[in-house]
Amino acid sequence: MSPTVPLTQVTFTGLPGIPHVQPGDDLAVLIYASLRRAGLTLETGDIVVITSKLVSKAEGRFVNLNTVQPSARACRVAEIVRKDPRMVELILRESTAISRMRQDVLIVRHRLGFTLANAGIDHSNVGRESDDWVLLLPEDPDRSARHIRQRLAELTGVAPGVVISDSHGRPFRVGTVGVAIGLAGFPAVWDKRGQRDLYGRELRVTVTGLGDELAAAAGLITGQGAEGLPVVLVRGLQVPAGEGCAADLIRPEALDLYADHQETGG
Repeated sequence: MSPTVPLTQVTFTGLPGIPHVQPGDDLAVLIYASLRRAGLTLETGDIVVITSKLVSKAEGRFVNLNTVQPSARACRVAEIVRKDPRMVELILRESTAISRMRQDVLIVRHRLGFTLANAGIDHSNVGRESDDWVLLLPEDPDRSARHIRQRLAELTGVAPGVVISDSHGRPFRVGTVGVAIGLAGFPAVWDKRGQRDLYGRELRVTVTGLGDELAAAAGLITGQGAEGLPVVLVRGLQVPAGEGCAADLIRPEALDLYADHQETGG
């Protein structure tokens, strides 16, 4: 008889009934209420993945484009990319450099360090009365993740891992995937160097982007349209001990072989 192999099972559960979030809402309270509604209690080792849009709304990161005065720089870029100069002005304010631009495309290095289209500024699912409103990414997603983790610990007695996810495109692949822009309670990067593979060979370069893998998997449930499931409970995943943050996932510019940025100022 072959030896019994232990069953590995990880579950991803979209939490129901999260309401339309308003500035000042306590997300931990809303998540706690959703857990109770679903008959769930947090357990040690659980991880909660929360979409960045939910966090941005709670933090009041709304901007009305009618209040934005585009600079000369924004107007010049807007002519190239064929975008609203007010939107371009906001993108430049949220960025440190332009990576690539052409018609309909403006890719920047965000002030938080990652590179993405339009600085993550979004028109969809903003929930305001007109299309003039847009939503910026959270001011400090790692800080937000730490705060939500602490509040959930106060409410439930369990401090789960927390991931704040956003959808990013990739330069050499079609389609967006979830990435971690905020994280607390476990390492964002899982360094497996020094471990052994199935055949006993030492791993020399294997470093896993654990935070991004969780964000991408949860994105299958949260979606990007009308799914209405912006919070996902992850249970059963064995992660290494330690503390990390999403900033750990950003490759330093000096090691970025594809970096070719123009400063956004001026």
